[in-house]
Amino acid sequence: MLVLTPAGAAYAGSGPAPAPSGKSDRAAATAPTAQGNPESKRAQAAGVCADAYQIGATGYIKRSGATLASVKQFYSPSCNENYGYLWVWDSFHTGAKPYDVTLGVFSYDRDAVVGKLTRNDTTQQEFWTQGTATANECTAAVGTLRVEGAPLPNQAASEKRC
Repeated sequence: MLVLTPAGAAYAGSGPAPAPSGKSDRAAATAPTAQGNPESKRAQAAGVCADAYQIGATGYIKRSGATLASVKQFYSPSCNENYGYLWVWDSFHTGAKPYDVTLGVFSYDRDAVVGKLTRNDTTQQEFWTQGTATANECTAAVGTLRVEGAPLPNQAASEKRC
């Protein structure tokens, strides 16, 4: 089969670089993101190693059909640690009243939550656990978010990883 491509066609990665966003490269590198940025200020404060990357599928905390937050698990090869990550979605975070959040890494081997983090009465958007020595165990990140006025939190877990 013969395919003709016009000489002026654009391909992914070709063309001029995008215009700068006005932020410094360092500021962009340390900004929190919905995907999880191990170099964000909150990640650094929790001691997350810079080479951490997401493992397993994301879990979603939902309430009445609306997604409130994402729960992810990260792994760092250089530190040999797992981390829990929770991101409160903009659609809920914008205009939300303070809420309660818990986050941790669930060890199926120990039947326990490791590295548990609790924040009450917060409007923070990004949450990281400290590193957990669970790299050789079956684990999942687990998180809850309790909306003001609700008696119980909504919860989710990322995919189980062994």
